[in-house]
Amino acid sequence: MRVLTIIPTYNELESLPKTLGRLRAAVPASDVLVVDDNSPDGTGQLADSIAAEDGQVHVLHRKGKEGLGAAYIAGFKWGMAAGYDVLVEMDADGSHQPEQLPLLLDAINDGADLAMGSRWVPGGGTVNWPFYRQAISRTGSTYARLMLGLKIKDITGGYRAFRRSTLEALKLDQVESVGYGFQVDLAWRVAKLGLKIVECPITFVERELGASKMSGNIVVEAMINVTKWGLASRWAALTRKKTPVSK
Repeated sequence: MRVLTIIPTYNELESLPKTLGRLRAAVPASDVLVVDDNSPDGTGQLADSIAAEDGQVHVLHRKGKEGLGAAYIAGFKWGMAAGYDVLVEMDADGSHQPEQLPLLLDAINDGADLAMGSRWVPGGGTVNWPFYRQAISRTGSTYARLMLGLKIKDITGGYRAFRRSTLEALKLDQVESVGYGFQVDLAWRVAKLGLKIVECPITFVERELGASKMSGNIVVEAMINVTKWGLASRWAALTRKKTPVSK
């Protein structure tokens, strides 16, 4: 299978070279697409220089910072147009360890339609992550799981491998979420299609370089969206039950 690892960037000048080096060493068969949102620190130009020396590294430049979801969707569309079979989400900051990518790819090879790196299944965990970040992640995953009726333990995680056919079935043009809720949105859409989701234990490592893009507003926006989706889904189910079946 042709694999493309998509790495969105915004001001990741320090961390990107290290992450790319580790990824190319860990999974040399995977091509890479850096999706840069016009980083003021020159990340996009650095990615261009790396791509000029490595034919398996590509760069997609976007006009500005439009959110994580929009960057991934642009990367997915680029990858599908280029004929890749598996498309991977990976952070640029090293929190997603490239050395664990084979676990996700093995799950895809074994029949998964979506393989998710999970911090909250047996064998998974975090390193150097402050307690409040763990609490936000665990609480967010639990709330989304209950609200949306899902069994996924780490629904907010962003280390994922999708089959091309899975993304094609999702109708990406209809995905409007762009921030923290994007990961929840995609996982929920895959689950509603009845496709096979496998959670693989990973160790999430707190970034050493650069600054986190996470903010309170992003988390609140995600929780509001999850609540809307959950209530709308329940209302739709209730309406279907009340609608008489015509003979």
